[in-house]
Amino acid sequence: MPAGRPVGQVAKNFDLAETAVRDWVRQAQIDAGERDGLTSSEREELAALRRENRRLREDVDILKRATAFFATETR
Repeated sequence: MPAGRPVGQVAKNFDLAETAVRDWVRQAQIDAGERDGLTSSEREELAALRRENRRLREDVDILKRATAFFATETR
């Protein structure tokens, strides 16, 4: 913890959950390259890619259904 203050004390001073402060410190260490893990920007990119992937899967599903519908209509 910066300035040698324990996480518990910081959490209490700001009326925060200790686990939240620990998570923020851990993420700050990752972002600073002091610890392994996904950086904040990598997490944001991963979330965006997952949203895009979900949307594209939905688009493919719609196109498959449309193809099946039109295939039966043209017979």
